[in-house]
Amino acid sequence: MVDLIAAHNELFRRSPDECFATLPDLKTFCEQQKEASEECWHLPQKAKPLAQADNMVLQIEDETEFQLNDWSFSQLCRLAGVSRDTINRLSADTASRALRETLPSAYKPIQFLTTGSQVRSLHGVSYTRLWNANLLQVVSNVATDFQAAQQARTGGTGLYCGEQDLFCFLIDPTGWIEIDNEAFAPGFFIWNSEVGKRSLGIQTFWFQAVCGNHIVWDAVEVIEFTRKHTTRVDEGLQEIERLIENLVAKREERRDAFYTVMHKAMQEKLGADAEEVCKRLLKQGIPRGLADKAIEIAQEQGRFTIYALVDALTRLSQQTSYIGNRTEMDAKVAKLLTLVC
Repeated sequence: MVDLIAAHNELFRRSPDECFATLPDLKTFCEQQKEASEECWHLPQKAKPLAQADNMVLQIEDETEFQLNDWSFSQLCRLAGVSRDTINRLSADTASRALRETLPSAYKPIQFLTTGSQVRSLHGVSYTRLWNANLLQVVSNVATDFQAAQQARTGGTGLYCGEQDLFCFLIDPTGWIEIDNEAFAPGFFIWNSEVGKRSLGIQTFWFQAVCGNHIVWDAVEVIEFTRKHTTRVDEGLQEIERLIENLVAKREERRDAFYTVMHKAMQEKLGADAEEVCKRLLKQGIPRGLADKAIEIAQEQGRFTIYALVDALTRLSQQTSYIGNRTEMDAKVAKLLTLVC
C-alpha cells in the first residue's frame, strides 16, 4: 500500500478563485471558458509587443491588442529566446522593444489561444489542444457516483481550474468494499492543461482514508495513464473512459461478491445447537468465554447463523480494553465469513 500526495500538493498551490465546490460547477466553468475562447494562427513576426503604460500588450496582425497572463508571457519570452527574468527587470517600453527585435520570422504560423482580450497561450503546429470541458464530459458520463472528497482544512475542495491547468480529486463515498478483510473505496485523480502546462492524465486507486490535508492513505491497485498534447491526444480520452469504467466495474463486482457472502452468512447456520456452534467457534480460535457470550446473544435472537454470530462477536470485541487483543480478535471473527459455502 502507498500514500498518494498529488491532491495534497494541489491543495497548497491553489488560490481560492481556482477552487470549485462540485463537479457540475467546474464543468460549467470549463464549458463557458471553451465557448469564450478562440484559436487563431498567425506568423510570429505578425505579433508585436507594445508598451502600454507600465504594462505590455501584444498586438496581432496590426489589429487587436491583447493582454498577456503569466503563462503566455513566459511562452512569448521562450519564443523570442530571451530570459523571462531579464525581460522582467526592464521597463515596459524597453522590454517590448527587446521582444520585438528578438521574435523570430518564420513561414510556419503560431497558434494563439485567446479568451476575451487576453492571450492564454502560444503554440507551434505540433501542439494539439484538449479542452477541459471535453475531459469533464467523459468523467460526468462514466463516473456518475463519484464526487469531490471532503473539504480540506484550508477550504480546498480537490476540484481546481486555474489559468494554466485543471486537477480533480474524486471519490465514491458509497463504494466501500472489503479487500483482504480491510475496507477500501475507489477514487481517482485527473488532470489536463489547455495551454500546454502539463499532460493529460489519470490515476485510479482504491484507498482506506483521506486526511484533512488531502493525503490519500493506504492506496492499492494504483494505475496511472498520461498522454502528451500531440496529434493523438484525443485518443487519451478513450483510455481515461476505459480506466474509469474498469474502476466502476470492479466496484460493482466486489460489491456483488460481498453482498453474496453476507446474504449467505445470514442464511447459513454454524451449527444445529449451542454445543455444536461452540465447538466450531473454539476450532476457529475464539476463546471459550467469548464464544459462550456470543452464543447467548445469538440464542436470544433465535438463530445461530454465521452472520448473527459474527455480529455478536464483533460487538463483544469492541468491549476489549487492549487494542492489540481487539485487533487480533477482529481478525479471527472476520475469518468466520470464510466458512460460508
